[in-house]
Amino acid sequence: MSESAQLVRQWKLLKLLEASRVGCTAEELVGEAEVSDKTIRRDLKVLQAIFDISETTGDGGIKRWKMKPLSQQLGFNYTDLISIIMSRRFLEPLAGTPFWEGHQNVLRKVRGVLGDYAADYCERLQAMLRVSGFGVGDYTQRGQLIDTLLQAMEDRRRVLVVYQSMQSTEPVEQELGPQGFIWHNGSLYLIAWSARREEIRNYKVDRMDSVTLGSELKYVVPDSFSLDDYQRKAFGVFGGTGQDSHSVVIRFHRDAARYVQESCWHETQQFTPQKDGAVLMTLQLSELSSVVKWILSFGRNATALEPQPLVDLITEELQQMATMYERTPDSP
Repeated sequence: MSESAQLVRQWKLLKLLEASRVGCTAEELVGEAEVSDKTIRRDLKVLQAIFDISETTGDGGIKRWKMKPLSQQLGFNYTDLISIIMSRRFLEPLAGTPFWEGHQNVLRKVRGVLGDYAADYCERLQAMLRVSGFGVGDYTQRGQLIDTLLQAMEDRRRVLVVYQSMQSTEPVEQELGPQGFIWHNGSLYLIAWSARREEIRNYKVDRMDSVTLGSELKYVVPDSFSLDDYQRKAFGVFGGTGQDSHSVVIRFHRDAARYVQESCWHETQQFTPQKDGAVLMTLQLSELSSVVKWILSFGRNATALEPQPLVDLITEELQQMATMYERTPDSP
């Protein structure tokens, strides 16, 4: 049994315990989770060590587990509540999604506690903070679609996705096993098992026309898969098959050296300063094509040194670009 399956099951138990006014018996939880009594009791012990879950014994020696209402557990102060309001700006790119709706529900409750005057004060503070919308995807009409994907992850079910990739001319229906989301460069990507290709791939949510729930997924995705491990090997969301490993070396001119060292581009990044003010950056990646565009975005201030296949990819791209800009007397 994978850790992700245990976490999903325990998440279901939390929702059941939270929703019940009188508490749940082990038998009730076994019926909902469709696992053994022993597994349920083990899960309850884990959850009791983390959350405020009470255990009571009623008539006939029947035990019930109940979660203490969250309102009695939280000890927010005013600055905490103001911070929640201020964080709204950072979630604006996800407007229309379940993540946004959940945050909006919290905001409405926070505003009710603070009152109109305090809420207006927070709005003035919030006006000083802006989030760039440059190149950000629009998810205002994709809330139901994303919610269906989340449900599929929770229930470990397949989905049928009508998807149009960058290479295809028409949308194609694909059978996928959703594993998680990654927010990358202003867009939301689904990481999923492709039944047709029999491997983990990424799918940009913006390119999905529709999503419908399919059959259970339990026998498809390897238990060893980890979303963290996938992203650790990928550059952003692009990880290829994950079987290859490349040691990438990039030389950044001194004009870009400081900028590139200010950010975390990849977990494996290492920098080696050079005497002329330049810096060498090394990365361990499982796929090369995704880093090509990033290197080219620095123009003459970045040069790929290793491995040779990466150098060849960039050389080919530059040659094709040069051809596009060639001028002849008859050119418009």
